[in-house]
Amino acid sequence: MSFVSDSNTAIDQAAISIASPADYLALMKPRVMSLVIFTALAGVLIAPTHVNPIIGFASLLAIAAGAGASGALNMWYDSDIDAIMRRTQKRPIPAGRVSRESALSFGMVLALLSVMTLGFVANWAAAALLAFTIFFYVVIYTMWLKRSTPQNIVIGGGAGAFPPMVAYLAVTGHIGLPALALFALIFVWTPPHFWALALVKAGDFERAGIPMLPNVKGPDRTRRDILLYTLLLAPVGMTPYFIGFASPVYGLLSFALGGVMILHALRVYLAREGEQANRVAMRMFGFSILYLFLLFAAIVAERILALLPIFSAAPW
Repeated sequence: MSFVSDSNTAIDQAAISIASPADYLALMKPRVMSLVIFTALAGVLIAPTHVNPIIGFASLLAIAAGAGASGALNMWYDSDIDAIMRRTQKRPIPAGRVSRESALSFGMVLALLSVMTLGFVANWAAAALLAFTIFFYVVIYTMWLKRSTPQNIVIGGGAGAFPPMVAYLAVTGHIGLPALALFALIFVWTPPHFWALALVKAGDFERAGIPMLPNVKGPDRTRRDILLYTLLLAPVGMTPYFIGFASPVYGLLSFALGGVMILHALRVYLAREGEQANRVAMRMFGFSILYLFLLFAAIVAERILALLPIFSAAPW
């Protein structure tokens, strides 16, 4: 027993010794974190009140840190299945560059700092919602839903949809309809986005024992649900225009992009076998990222333009 304990300690110390700043950055899932920052920025800019630049910037940093904490704690808990799945085997923990204990400590400290910072620079309601977002992603999604139900990504998608609400609450002190619209957009977008990838990576998820929809209900049911969610997503994507905080240009853009998303979903639904089905699913997965980025980019661009004198009379 002593020998085993000493061996584990030696392994942990070796992992710590070779960890680099890049490894700790990887623990924070920087690609996901960049999307969180972008969507949170939209939440700040759609606020109907004047935003203090320092408070707005500090709030975005705190939300980004909270997203990074969620990523680190997710990798800590999921290190066993990350070592099995091909697409995650090179992450810092399964690759042996960072120990599980170090990742846990890093995530917990980052979570505490992010929540306390947001509370001090903005308000404690926003800090509480950020704390709940971290809890939701780590405990409700990662520890419970992910390994227990094929609806994991449907319910768990709420974690990725909270950042615009947290940002809006940080700069206004309340949650308004615009923030709820952005929440709904990300929430409805998440299932078809991730299920398109799950169709291709079903073998990976099966080896890891994760009950993703293609593994439990089958690929045909997954294709049907992708299409149904995409049909719902298209009008939800237009909501910012319908409720008046985005321009007619955004309305036209969201209508066109929603149509292309539906076209991709139809192709996924019809392509049933072989490499063609995988290619079609990956095209939809890639376009879904572009879809969300372009919609939020349009919102951010319009709000920034509205700050300029020549555009200040715009109704959105």
